[in-house]
Amino acid sequence: AVLIPLFLKDGEYHLLFTRRTDTLRDHRGQISFPGARCEQCDETPLETALRESWEEIGLEPTAVEVLGALDDRPTMHTNYLISPWIGVIPWPVELKPDPVEVAEVITVPVSVLLAKDALKKEDDPVNNGISEGFFYYHNGYIIWGATARILTQFLEVWRNSL
Repeated sequence: AVLIPLFLKDGEYHLLFTRRTDTLRDHRGQISFPGARCEQCDETPLETALRESWEEIGLEPTAVEVLGALDDRPTMHTNYLISPWIGVIPWPVELKPDPVEVAEVITVPVSVLLAKDALKKEDDPVNNGISEGFFYYHNGYIIWGATARILTQFLEVWRNSL
């Protein structure tokens, strides 16, 4: 399960992502939302998303106003089924990224992700170019894979709510 942290900064909504460290077993160096596998202590996917956000970036679970869930999304190569949860967080907020899991925290204005040139549909390099994937480009970062598919649904919901 993952948390899609949404916050208001300078009158504009932003999303918070992490860049995973290059030492992790799966999805090294990728841009992602905070989250990971369910553990025995988690009764629901939402509990997983909140617990993992606390462990990865130091985001207090009580600071998150949960808005709801998006559709579960599979990963293509590691066989995970991801349950994404949208949550509004305060800003500024003190974060404490875990250096083992998180190389950096990245924030992106929603308006940038909604721009026509932000999304590209390209051959998926992980799948030897056999299938098309979603790729969001921003300031030298590439959001792709399951995170890009989750982000695409989030942005569709965002557009439909306006």
